[in-house]
Amino acid sequence: MLIALLSAFLGGVILNFMPCVFPVLSLKAAGLVRHVESTRQARLEGIAFFAGVMTTLLFLAGSLIAARAGGTAIGWGFQLQSPAVTGALALVMLAAALNLAGLFEVGLSVQGIGQASGDRGGLVGAALTGALAILVATPCTAPLMAGALGYALVQPPLPSLAIFASLGVGFAAPFTLLALVPGLTQRLPRPGPWMRTLKHLLAFPMFGAAAWLTWVLSQQAGQGGLAVILAASVALAFAGWVYGIAQRRRMSGQGFRGLYGVAGVPLVAIVAGVAMLGGNSPPPHSNAATITQVKTRSALPVVWSPERVSALRGEGKPILLNFTASWCITCQVNDKVALSTLAVKEALVKTGATYMVADSTNYDPAIEKALAGFGRAGLPLYVVYPAHGRAPVILPQILTPTIVIDALEKARQKPA
Repeated sequence: MLIALLSAFLGGVILNFMPCVFPVLSLKAAGLVRHVESTRQARLEGIAFFAGVMTTLLFLAGSLIAARAGGTAIGWGFQLQSPAVTGALALVMLAAALNLAGLFEVGLSVQGIGQASGDRGGLVGAALTGALAILVATPCTAPLMAGALGYALVQPPLPSLAIFASLGVGFAAPFTLLALVPGLTQRLPRPGPWMRTLKHLLAFPMFGAAAWLTWVLSQQAGQGGLAVILAASVALAFAGWVYGIAQRRRMSGQGFRGLYGVAGVPLVAIVAGVAMLGGNSPPPHSNAATITQVKTRSALPVVWSPERVSALRGEGKPILLNFTASWCITCQVNDKVALSTLAVKEALVKTGATYMVADSTNYDPAIEKALAGFGRAGLPLYVVYPAHGRAPVILPQILTPTIVIDALEKARQKPA
C-alpha cells in the first residue's frame, strides 16, 4: 500500500510533463504571471487550484469505483470514451483559447491585464483550471502511475480512494507549491506589456488541444459528429466575439446590453449540438481503420480478440499487443516514434510476430477486462507474448524502436 501511495504521488508529479497536460499548462502559466505582486491572491488561487484538482479527481475515481463495483468494466480515462464529453471538452478548450487570444475577457480587466478583477472570480477560475487539468490528464498514465492505479482498483473503496488522492496531490503539487512559496512567485518578471503578448501566445496550445479533441471526436462519432462540433465551434466563436464587444462597450460606459441576448442564441445551439453528440451512434467499430497502414503486408495489424490471442498462442507464434485509443496522446506518440517505424515493421516480419491492436477509443468492455487482467487501469499498455507459450511481457509505457525490437527478438527464442 505504501509503495502504491508513493508511486501514485510520483506518477502525479510526472503527469504534469506528459503531452496530454501541456495545453492546460497555458492556463496555469497565465494564472501565475497575474500575481507577481500579490502574494496573498497567488496563495489563495494555488489552494483553489488544488481544491479543483482533488474534487474532480475524487469524483472521477468514486464514479469509476462505483461503476466497477456494479459490474461495469471501465478503466481510467473512461470519460473520453463518450462523444458528448469529448465534444464538450473540445468546446471548453476553444473557449479558453479565444479568451487567452483576447476575443473576450474572463476574470481580468480589459483595461489592465495582469490585475485580478476580484478574489472571488480569480478563485473560481483557478478551481475550474484545476478541474479542467485533471479531466484532460486522466486519459494518460505516467510512469509509476499505471501499476498504482491497477492496484487501487482491486482494493476496497477507502484504500482505493486514498491512492487516487495521492495521485491528485502529486499532480497539483508543483503549481500549488509555486503559488504558496512567495520567493518562487517573486522571481517571475515584473508586470508589463509582455504579459499581454504572453497571454496571446499561450492561446495556441489551447487551440491545438481543441483541434486534437475534435479529431478524437471524428474517430468516435464519424462525419456526423465532426459536422456538429465544427458548427458548434463557429457558434461559440461568434458568441465570444459578441460578448467581447459588449464587454468593451460596457467598460467604456456605453450601454449595449442587447448584444448579450444575441450571444445567447449560438450558446443555446452549442448546448443542443453537444447533446446531439451523446445520442449519435458511433460508426461500426473498426480498430484497423485507426492504425497506420504498413508497407509490408506481413506486418499489417490485426484486430485484437481473446479468441485470436488463444489461437495464435496455440500455434506457438509471438504476438505484439498494443492497447491504444485516439484520445491517448502518449499512445499516438509511441506509434509514430516506435511502432510505425520501418525498423519495427521489419522486426515483426523477421520474427514472425503478429501485431495486434486493441482500440479503446470507444468503450469496449472486453478490452477493459483484458486491461484489468494485466493489473492496469489505463493506457497505454504494450504486451509481448513470446513463442512456445511462455508468460507475457509488459513493455514500458514510453517506447523506442530498440525496446520493441529487443522484446520481439527475445520473444521468438526457444526456451532453454
